[in-house]
Amino acid sequence: MVDIDREHPEYKAKKKTWERYRDLYAGGDQFIARAHEYLIRRHREPLDIYSERLHRAFYENYLGSIVDWYASTLFRREPILTFDGPNERAKSFYSELVEDCDRKGTSISDFFRRVLVDALVHGVAYVLVDFPKPAAPALSRAQEAALGQDRAYLVQCSAPEVINWSHDEEGNLEWVVLRTTGLRQQEAGEGAWVQETRWWYYDKERFEAYRRRDGVEGSKPVRVDEGRHGLAKLGRVPLFELQISEGLWLANKAASLQLEHFNKSNALSWALTMGLFASPVVYSEREWHEIVGDSYYIQLGPNDRFGWTEPEGRVYQIAAENLNRLKEEIYRVCYLMTQAGGTLSGGAPQSGLSKQRDFTITQEVLRAYGDAVKDTMKRVLRAIEAAREDGLSVDVSGLDEFDIGDFSAELEDAERLLALASGSKTLRREVLRKLALKYLCDVRQEVKDQIVKEIDEWCEKQ
Repeated sequence: MVDIDREHPEYKAKKKTWERYRDLYAGGDQFIARAHEYLIRRHREPLDIYSERLHRAFYENYLGSIVDWYASTLFRREPILTFDGPNERAKSFYSELVEDCDRKGTSISDFFRRVLVDALVHGVAYVLVDFPKPAAPALSRAQEAALGQDRAYLVQCSAPEVINWSHDEEGNLEWVVLRTTGLRQQEAGEGAWVQETRWWYYDKERFEAYRRRDGVEGSKPVRVDEGRHGLAKLGRVPLFELQISEGLWLANKAASLQLEHFNKSNALSWALTMGLFASPVVYSEREWHEIVGDSYYIQLGPNDRFGWTEPEGRVYQIAAENLNRLKEEIYRVCYLMTQAGGTLSGGAPQSGLSKQRDFTITQEVLRAYGDAVKDTMKRVLRAIEAAREDGLSVDVSGLDEFDIGDFSAELEDAERLLALASGSKTLRREVLRKLALKYLCDVRQEVKDQIVKEIDEWCEKQ
Protein backbone atom coordinates (compact mmCIF):
# COMPACT_ATOMS: atom_id res chain seq x y z
CA MET A 1 0.00 0.00 0.00
CA VAL A 2 1.39 3.37 -1.02
CA ASP A 3 -0.82 5.33 1.41
CA ILE A 4 -1.91 3.10 4.29
CA ASP A 5 -3.89 5.93 5.93
CA ARG A 6 -6.00 6.73 2.85
CA GLU A 7 -9.75 6.64 3.54
CA HIS A 8 -12.44 5.27 1.24
CA PRO A 9 -14.95 7.89 -0.06
CA GLU A 10 -17.85 5.99 1.56
CA TYR A 11 -15.95 5.96 4.84
CA LYS A 12 -15.43 9.73 4.69
CA ALA A 13 -19.13 10.27 3.97
CA LYS A 14 -20.29 8.18 6.94
CA LYS A 15 -17.57 8.98 9.50
CA LYS A 16 -19.37 11.88 11.21
CA THR A 17 -22.69 10.04 11.08
CA TRP A 18 -21.20 7.01 12.85
CA GLU A 19 -19.70 9.29 15.49
CA ARG A 20 -23.07 10.93 16.14
CA TYR A 21 -24.91 7.60 16.30
CA ARG A 22 -22.34 6.22 18.74
CA ASP A 23 -22.83 9.22 21.04
CA LEU A 24 -26.61 8.83 20.87
CA TYR A 25 -26.33 5.14 21.76
CA ALA A 26 -23.80 5.56 24.57
CA GLY A 27 -25.38 8.61 26.25
CA GLY A 28 -24.02 9.51 29.66
CA ASP A 29 -20.80 11.48 29.96
CA GLN A 30 -19.79 10.62 26.40
CA PHE A 31 -22.84 12.43 24.99
CA ILE A 32 -22.77 15.35 27.46
CA ALA A 33 -19.08 15.97 26.69
CA ARG A 34 -20.11 16.60 23.09
CA ALA A 35 -23.44 18.29 23.85
CA HIS A 36 -22.25 21.49 22.15
CA GLU A 37 -22.51 19.63 18.83
CA TYR A 38 -26.13 18.62 19.43
CA LEU A 39 -27.74 21.36 21.55
CA ILE A 40 -28.93 24.02 19.09
CA ARG A 41 -28.13 27.61 20.00
CA ARG A 42 -31.14 29.93 19.75
CA HIS A 43 -31.16 32.88 17.38
CA ARG A 44 -29.04 35.68 18.89
CA GLU A 45 -28.72 33.77 22.16
CA PRO A 46 -25.95 35.26 24.34
CA LEU A 47 -22.96 32.98 24.73
CA ASP A 48 -23.10 33.05 28.53
CA ILE A 49 -26.74 31.88 28.47
CA TYR A 50 -25.93 29.15 25.96
CA SER A 51 -22.97 28.05 28.10
CA GLU A 52 -25.23 27.79 31.12
CA ARG A 53 -27.73 25.73 29.13
CA LEU A 54 -24.89 23.42 28.06
CA HIS A 55 -23.85 23.05 31.68
CA ARG A 56 -27.41 22.02 32.60
CA ALA A 57 -27.94 19.74 29.56
CA PHE A 58 -29.29 16.22 30.10
CA TYR A 59 -30.08 13.36 27.73
CA GLU A 60 -32.93 10.84 27.93
CA ASN A 61 -31.43 7.86 26.12
CA TYR A 62 -34.20 5.81 24.51
CA LEU A 63 -32.07 4.62 21.58
CA GLY A 64 -29.49 2.89 23.77
CA SER A 65 -32.19 1.04 25.72
CA ILE A 66 -33.91 -0.08 22.51
CA VAL A 67 -30.70 -1.41 20.91
CA ASP A 68 -29.68 -3.28 24.07
CA TRP A 69 -33.21 -4.71 24.43
CA TYR A 70 -33.06 -6.20 20.94
CA ALA A 71 -29.60 -7.67 21.50
CA SER A 72 -30.42 -9.19 24.89
CA THR A 73 -33.81 -10.54 23.74
CA LEU A 74 -32.35 -12.14 20.61
CA PHE A 75 -29.66 -13.93 22.63
CA ARG A 76 -31.95 -14.90 25.50
CA ARG A 77 -31.44 -18.42 24.19
CA GLU A 78 -27.98 -19.12 22.89
CA PRO A 79 -27.60 -20.18 19.24
CA ILE A 80 -27.43 -23.92 18.59
CA LEU A 81 -24.07 -24.91 17.09
CA THR A 82 -23.59 -28.40 15.66
CA PHE A 83 -20.32 -29.94 14.47
CA ASP A 84 -20.95 -33.27 12.74
CA GLY A 85 -18.11 -35.60 11.77
CA PRO A 86 -15.71 -38.23 13.13
CA ASN A 87 -12.91 -35.81 14.10
CA GLU A 88 -13.16 -35.77 17.89
CA ARG A 89 -9.98 -33.70 18.31
CA ALA A 90 -11.48 -30.96 16.14
CA LYS A 91 -14.76 -31.07 18.10
CA SER A 92 -12.75 -30.49 21.27
CA PHE A 93 -11.21 -27.38 19.69
CA TYR A 94 -14.63 -25.99 18.71
CA SER A 95 -15.95 -26.62 22.22
CA GLU A 96 -13.14 -24.44 23.54
CA LEU A 97 -13.72 -21.86 20.80
CA VAL A 98 -17.39 -21.55 21.74
CA GLU A 99 -16.45 -20.89 25.37
CA ASP A 100 -13.52 -18.55 24.55
CA CYS A 101 -13.60 -17.22 20.99
CA ASP A 102 -11.34 -14.16 21.33
CA ARG A 103 -8.62 -15.35 23.77
CA LYS A 104 -10.17 -13.05 26.38
CA GLY A 105 -12.65 -15.51 27.88
CA THR A 106 -15.64 -14.27 25.84
CA SER A 107 -18.18 -16.87 24.75
CA ILE A 108 -19.25 -16.87 21.14
CA SER A 109 -22.79 -15.82 22.12
CA ASP A 110 -21.56 -12.79 24.07
CA PHE A 111 -19.14 -11.95 21.25
CA PHE A 112 -21.84 -11.90 18.57
CA ARG A 113 -24.20 -10.03 20.88
CA ARG A 114 -21.67 -7.20 20.90
CA VAL A 115 -21.25 -7.49 17.13
CA LEU A 116 -25.03 -7.14 16.69
CA VAL A 117 -25.11 -4.04 18.92
CA ASP A 118 -22.36 -2.54 16.79
CA ALA A 119 -24.34 -3.32 13.63
CA LEU A 120 -27.55 -1.78 15.00
CA VAL A 121 -25.63 1.42 15.80
CA HIS A 122 -23.43 1.69 12.68
CA GLY A 123 -25.48 -0.31 10.18
CA VAL A 124 -22.63 -2.79 9.69
CA ALA A 125 -20.12 -4.67 11.85
CA TYR A 126 -17.12 -6.88 11.11
CA VAL A 127 -15.51 -10.03 12.48
CA LEU A 128 -11.85 -10.76 11.79
CA VAL A 129 -10.62 -14.37 11.85
CA ASP A 130 -7.00 -14.72 12.90
CA PHE A 131 -4.54 -17.41 13.91
CA PRO A 132 -1.50 -17.15 16.20
CA LYS A 133 1.58 -16.16 14.24
CA PRO A 134 4.02 -19.09 14.13
CA ALA A 135 7.59 -18.56 15.28
CA ALA A 136 8.62 -21.11 12.64
CA PRO A 137 6.69 -23.07 9.97
CA ALA A 138 5.15 -26.32 11.24
CA LEU A 139 6.33 -29.48 9.47
CA SER A 140 3.04 -31.35 9.91
CA ARG A 141 -0.57 -30.89 10.94
CA ALA A 142 0.14 -32.61 14.25
CA GLN A 143 3.03 -30.27 14.99
CA GLU A 144 0.87 -27.29 14.07
CA ALA A 145 -1.75 -28.43 16.59
CA ALA A 146 0.88 -29.11 19.25
CA LEU A 147 2.28 -25.59 18.89
CA GLY A 148 -1.21 -24.06 19.02
CA GLN A 149 -0.83 -22.49 15.60
CA ASP A 150 -4.22 -23.82 14.45
CA ARG A 151 -6.20 -22.28 17.33
CA ALA A 152 -8.23 -19.70 15.46
CA TYR A 153 -9.77 -16.77 17.31
CA LEU A 154 -12.09 -13.86 16.51
CA VAL A 155 -11.57 -10.10 16.68
CA GLN A 156 -14.44 -7.62 16.66
CA CYS A 157 -13.95 -4.69 14.26
CA SER A 158 -16.38 -1.77 14.29
CA ALA A 159 -17.31 0.13 11.13
CA PRO A 160 -15.20 3.24 12.03
CA GLU A 161 -12.10 0.99 12.14
CA VAL A 162 -12.48 -0.27 8.54
CA ILE A 163 -11.16 2.76 6.66
CA ASN A 164 -10.45 1.48 3.13
CA TRP A 165 -11.34 -1.50 0.98
CA SER A 166 -11.78 -2.84 -2.53
CA HIS A 167 -14.05 -5.52 -4.02
CA ASP A 168 -13.31 -7.87 -6.89
CA GLU A 169 -15.60 -8.53 -9.86
CA GLU A 170 -17.62 -11.08 -7.87
CA GLY A 171 -18.28 -8.64 -5.04
CA ASN A 172 -15.91 -10.24 -2.54
CA LEU A 173 -13.31 -8.25 -0.64
CA GLU A 174 -10.07 -7.93 -2.58
CA TRP A 175 -8.21 -6.11 0.20
CA VAL A 176 -9.05 -4.10 3.31
CA VAL A 177 -7.32 -1.69 5.72
CA LEU A 178 -8.13 -1.49 9.45
CA ARG A 179 -7.08 1.35 11.75
CA THR A 180 -7.19 1.67 15.54
CA THR A 181 -6.01 4.46 17.82
CA GLY A 182 -5.30 4.48 21.54
CA LEU A 183 -2.96 5.52 24.34
CA ARG A 184 0.04 3.32 25.03
CA GLN A 185 2.82 3.63 27.58
CA GLN A 186 6.30 3.57 26.08
CA GLU A 187 7.61 1.19 28.74
CA ALA A 188 5.75 -1.15 31.04
CA GLY A 189 4.84 0.79 34.16
CA GLU A 190 7.12 3.67 33.21
CA GLY A 191 7.52 6.34 30.60
CA ALA A 192 5.09 8.81 29.09
CA TRP A 193 1.78 7.91 27.50
CA VAL A 194 1.73 8.43 23.74
CA GLN A 195 -1.01 8.28 21.14
CA GLU A 196 -0.47 5.17 19.04
CA THR A 197 -2.15 4.44 15.73
CA ARG A 198 -2.03 0.99 14.17
CA TRP A 199 -2.99 -0.17 10.68
CA TRP A 200 -3.54 -3.68 9.35
CA TYR A 201 -3.69 -4.41 5.64
CA TYR A 202 -5.17 -7.73 4.47
CA ASP A 203 -5.53 -9.08 0.97
CA LYS A 204 -6.45 -12.61 -0.10
CA GLU A 205 -3.09 -14.05 0.98
CA ARG A 206 -0.96 -11.64 3.00
CA PHE A 207 -1.16 -9.09 5.79
CA GLU A 208 0.95 -6.09 6.74
CA ALA A 209 0.97 -4.26 10.08
CA TYR A 210 1.97 -0.60 10.52
CA ARG A 211 2.40 1.60 13.58
CA ARG A 212 2.84 5.28 14.37
CA ARG A 213 3.50 6.81 17.78
CA ASP A 214 3.02 10.54 17.92
CA GLY A 215 6.22 12.33 18.83
CA VAL A 216 8.26 9.12 18.76
CA GLU A 217 8.40 7.78 15.23
CA GLY A 218 7.61 10.89 13.27
CA SER A 219 4.50 11.43 11.20
CA LYS A 220 4.80 8.42 8.87
CA PRO A 221 3.55 4.91 9.64
CA VAL A 222 6.28 2.30 10.10
CA ARG A 223 5.77 -1.29 8.99
CA VAL A 224 6.28 -3.60 11.95
CA ASP A 225 5.07 -6.98 10.67
CA GLU A 226 4.03 -8.87 7.54
CA GLY A 227 3.33 -12.41 6.34
CA ARG A 228 0.61 -14.85 5.27
CA HIS A 229 -2.64 -14.76 7.22
CA GLY A 230 -4.64 -17.76 8.43
CA LEU A 231 -7.11 -17.90 5.51
CA ALA A 232 -4.49 -17.55 2.78
CA LYS A 233 -5.05 -21.14 1.62
CA LEU A 234 -8.73 -20.26 0.99
CA GLY A 235 -7.78 -17.24 -1.09
CA ARG A 236 -10.00 -14.82 0.81
CA VAL A 237 -9.70 -11.77 3.04
CA PRO A 238 -10.21 -12.89 6.70
CA LEU A 239 -12.83 -10.20 7.41
CA PHE A 240 -16.54 -11.09 7.62
CA GLU A 241 -19.36 -8.56 7.44
CA LEU A 242 -22.63 -8.41 9.38
CA GLN A 243 -24.77 -6.06 7.30
CA ILE A 244 -28.10 -4.61 8.49
CA SER A 245 -30.61 -3.36 5.92
CA GLU A 246 -31.61 0.31 5.92
CA GLY A 247 -35.06 -0.55 7.28
CA LEU A 248 -33.61 -2.41 10.27
CA TRP A 249 -30.80 0.05 11.04
CA LEU A 250 -32.20 1.29 14.35
CA ALA A 251 -29.80 4.19 14.99
CA ASN A 252 -30.42 5.58 11.52
CA LYS A 253 -34.20 5.44 12.00
CA ALA A 254 -34.32 6.98 15.46
CA ALA A 255 -31.36 9.42 15.53
CA SER A 256 -33.15 12.54 14.23
CA LEU A 257 -36.10 11.96 16.55
CA GLN A 258 -33.75 11.43 19.49
CA LEU A 259 -31.93 14.70 18.75
CA GLU A 260 -35.22 16.59 18.42
CA HIS A 261 -36.35 15.13 21.75
CA PHE A 262 -33.02 16.15 23.32
CA ASN A 263 -33.33 19.79 22.21
CA LYS A 264 -36.99 20.19 23.15
CA SER A 265 -36.67 18.47 26.51
CA ASN A 266 -33.73 20.72 27.42
CA ALA A 267 -35.60 23.82 26.19
CA LEU A 268 -38.63 22.94 28.31
CA SER A 269 -36.45 22.20 31.33
CA TRP A 270 -34.64 25.53 30.92
CA ALA A 271 -37.92 27.44 30.62
CA LEU A 272 -39.34 25.78 33.72
CA THR A 273 -36.14 26.45 35.66
CA MET A 274 -36.07 30.12 34.67
CA GLY A 275 -39.74 30.42 35.58
CA LEU A 276 -38.81 29.64 39.17
CA PHE A 277 -36.78 32.87 39.42
CA ALA A 278 -39.07 35.91 39.55
CA SER A 279 -37.93 39.08 37.69
CA PRO A 280 -39.14 42.29 39.41
CA VAL A 281 -40.48 45.09 37.16
CA VAL A 282 -39.57 48.67 38.22
CA TYR A 283 -41.79 51.53 36.94
CA SER A 284 -39.62 54.66 37.27
CA GLU A 285 -38.35 57.51 35.07
CA ARG A 286 -35.23 58.10 37.14
CA GLU A 287 -31.98 56.24 36.70
CA TRP A 288 -31.99 53.01 38.69
CA HIS A 289 -28.82 51.41 40.09
CA GLU A 290 -30.08 49.12 42.85
CA ILE A 291 -30.22 45.37 42.36
CA VAL A 292 -33.65 43.95 43.11
CA GLY A 293 -34.66 40.32 43.44
CA ASP A 294 -32.57 37.18 43.24
CA SER A 295 -30.72 37.91 40.01
CA TYR A 296 -32.39 40.32 37.62
CA TYR A 297 -34.77 43.26 37.32
CA ILE A 298 -36.50 45.09 34.48
CA GLN A 299 -36.99 48.90 34.52
CA LEU A 300 -39.94 50.33 32.56
CA GLY A 301 -41.40 53.77 32.12
CA PRO A 302 -44.87 54.56 33.57
CA ASN A 303 -46.47 54.30 30.11
CA ASP A 304 -44.59 51.18 29.06
CA ARG A 305 -46.18 47.76 29.00
CA PHE A 306 -44.64 44.34 29.31
CA GLY A 307 -45.97 40.91 28.36
CA TRP A 308 -44.93 37.38 27.40
CA THR A 309 -44.85 36.04 23.87
CA GLU A 310 -46.40 32.70 24.73
CA PRO A 311 -50.00 31.71 23.91
CA GLU A 312 -51.94 32.20 27.14
CA GLY A 313 -49.50 30.13 29.17
CA ARG A 314 -50.22 26.87 27.30
CA VAL A 315 -46.81 26.55 25.63
CA TYR A 316 -45.44 24.34 28.41
CA GLN A 317 -48.34 21.93 28.02
CA ILE A 318 -47.88 21.87 24.24
CA ALA A 319 -44.15 21.17 24.66
CA ALA A 320 -44.79 18.33 27.14
CA GLU A 321 -47.30 16.71 24.80
CA ASN A 322 -44.87 17.03 21.90
CA LEU A 323 -42.14 15.35 23.93
CA ASN A 324 -44.45 12.39 24.63
CA ARG A 325 -45.28 12.13 20.94
CA LEU A 326 -41.57 12.16 20.03
CA LYS A 327 -40.88 9.43 22.57
CA GLU A 328 -43.67 7.28 21.14
CA GLU A 329 -42.39 7.89 17.61
CA ILE A 330 -38.89 6.72 18.59
CA TYR A 331 -40.34 3.43 19.78
CA ARG A 332 -42.68 3.16 16.77
CA VAL A 333 -39.94 3.49 14.14
CA CYS A 334 -37.96 0.86 16.08
CA TYR A 335 -40.93 -1.57 15.95
CA LEU A 336 -41.54 -1.45 19.72
CA MET A 337 -44.99 0.16 19.86
CA THR A 338 -46.08 -1.89 22.87
CA GLN A 339 -43.18 -0.51 24.96
CA ALA A 340 -43.69 3.17 24.16
CA GLY A 341 -45.71 3.65 27.34
CA GLY A 342 -48.22 6.08 25.74
CA THR A 343 -51.16 5.93 23.37
CA LEU A 344 -49.37 3.42 21.12
CA SER A 345 -49.13 0.84 23.90
CA GLY A 346 -52.72 1.32 25.00
CA GLY A 347 -53.91 1.71 28.56
CA ALA A 348 -56.71 -0.88 28.53
CA PRO A 349 -56.09 -4.38 29.91
CA GLN A 350 -55.18 -6.93 27.21
CA SER A 351 -55.48 -10.69 26.98
CA GLY A 352 -52.41 -12.85 26.44
CA LEU A 353 -53.41 -13.50 22.82
CA SER A 354 -53.87 -9.78 22.16
CA LYS A 355 -50.44 -8.97 23.59
CA GLN A 356 -48.92 -11.75 21.48
CA ARG A 357 -50.46 -10.26 18.32
CA ASP A 358 -49.14 -6.80 19.19
CA PHE A 359 -45.69 -8.33 19.62
CA THR A 360 -45.79 -10.09 16.23
CA ILE A 361 -44.03 -7.30 14.31
CA THR A 362 -41.26 -7.08 16.90
CA GLN A 363 -40.79 -10.86 16.72
CA GLU A 364 -40.41 -10.73 12.93
CA VAL A 365 -37.76 -8.03 13.29
CA LEU A 366 -35.96 -10.14 15.89
CA ARG A 367 -36.02 -13.13 13.52
CA ALA A 368 -34.53 -10.96 10.76
CA TYR A 369 -31.68 -9.99 13.11
CA GLY A 370 -31.30 -13.64 14.09
CA ASP A 371 -31.01 -14.71 10.44
CA ALA A 372 -28.30 -12.10 9.83
CA VAL A 373 -26.34 -13.20 12.90
CA LYS A 374 -26.66 -16.91 12.07
CA ASP A 375 -25.51 -16.32 8.50
CA THR A 376 -22.40 -14.48 9.73
CA MET A 377 -21.64 -17.15 12.34
CA LYS A 378 -21.93 -19.88 9.71
CA ARG A 379 -19.54 -18.13 7.35
CA VAL A 380 -17.03 -17.49 10.13
CA LEU A 381 -17.09 -21.03 11.57
CA ARG A 382 -17.09 -22.70 8.16
CA ALA A 383 -14.11 -20.61 7.08
CA ILE A 384 -12.24 -21.69 10.22
CA GLU A 385 -13.17 -25.32 9.54
CA ALA A 386 -11.97 -25.07 5.94
CA ALA A 387 -8.68 -23.42 6.97
CA ARG A 388 -8.04 -26.09 9.62
CA GLU A 389 -9.22 -28.91 7.30
CA ASP A 390 -11.19 -30.59 10.10
CA GLY A 391 -13.64 -32.46 7.88
CA LEU A 392 -16.65 -31.41 9.96
CA SER A 393 -20.09 -30.22 8.90
CA VAL A 394 -20.84 -26.95 10.73
CA ASP A 395 -24.35 -25.58 11.20
CA VAL A 396 -25.96 -22.81 13.25
CA SER A 397 -29.63 -22.68 14.23
CA GLY A 398 -31.85 -21.12 16.89
CA LEU A 399 -32.23 -17.39 17.59
CA ASP A 400 -35.88 -17.66 16.54
CA GLU A 401 -37.67 -18.25 19.86
CA PHE A 402 -38.01 -15.38 22.31
CA ASP A 403 -40.23 -16.77 25.07
CA ILE A 404 -37.90 -19.00 27.02
CA GLY A 405 -40.61 -20.13 29.43
CA ASP A 406 -42.92 -21.68 26.81
CA PHE A 407 -41.07 -24.98 26.32
CA SER A 408 -44.00 -27.26 27.22
CA ALA A 409 -45.91 -26.27 24.07
CA GLU A 410 -42.90 -27.17 21.90
CA LEU A 411 -42.59 -30.51 23.67
CA GLU A 412 -46.26 -31.34 23.00
CA ASP A 413 -45.90 -30.40 19.32
CA ALA A 414 -42.80 -32.60 19.03
CA GLU A 415 -44.62 -35.58 20.58
CA ARG A 416 -47.48 -35.24 18.06
CA LEU A 417 -45.04 -34.94 15.16
CA LEU A 418 -43.10 -38.04 16.21
CA ALA A 419 -46.34 -39.98 16.63
CA LEU A 420 -47.38 -39.13 13.06
CA ALA A 421 -43.98 -40.07 11.57
CA SER A 422 -42.75 -42.76 13.94
CA GLY A 423 -40.95 -44.66 11.16
CA SER A 424 -38.39 -41.96 10.34
CA LYS A 425 -35.13 -42.26 12.26
CA THR A 426 -33.82 -39.05 10.71
CA LEU A 427 -36.87 -37.07 11.86
CA ARG A 428 -36.63 -38.51 15.36
CA ARG A 429 -32.92 -37.65 15.58
CA GLU A 430 -33.39 -34.07 14.36
CA VAL A 431 -36.38 -33.40 16.65
CA LEU A 432 -34.61 -34.79 19.72
CA ARG A 433 -31.49 -32.81 18.89
CA LYS A 434 -33.42 -29.56 18.57
CA LEU A 435 -35.38 -30.05 21.79
CA ALA A 436 -32.35 -31.07 23.83
CA LEU A 437 -30.10 -28.27 22.60
CA LYS A 438 -32.82 -25.65 23.02
CA TYR A 439 -33.62 -26.76 26.57
CA LEU A 440 -29.93 -26.95 27.49
CA CYS A 441 -28.89 -23.82 25.62
CA ASP A 442 -26.68 -22.52 28.44
CA VAL A 443 -24.53 -25.61 29.07
CA ARG A 444 -21.00 -26.01 27.73
CA GLN A 445 -20.52 -26.86 24.08
CA GLU A 446 -18.58 -29.97 25.05
CA VAL A 447 -21.65 -31.29 26.90
CA LYS A 448 -23.90 -30.40 23.98
CA ASP A 449 -21.66 -32.35 21.60
CA GLN A 450 -21.78 -35.38 23.89
CA ILE A 451 -25.58 -35.21 24.10
CA VAL A 452 -25.87 -35.01 20.30
CA LYS A 453 -23.54 -38.01 19.95
CA GLU A 454 -25.59 -40.07 22.41
CA ILE A 455 -28.86 -39.12 20.68
CA ASP A 456 -27.42 -40.21 17.32
CA GLU A 457 -26.27 -43.53 18.75
CA TRP A 458 -29.63 -44.17 20.44
CA CYS A 459 -31.63 -43.37 17.29
CA GLU A 460 -29.51 -45.78 15.22
CA LYS A 461 -30.36 -48.62 17.63
CA GLN A 462 -34.12 -48.03 17.43
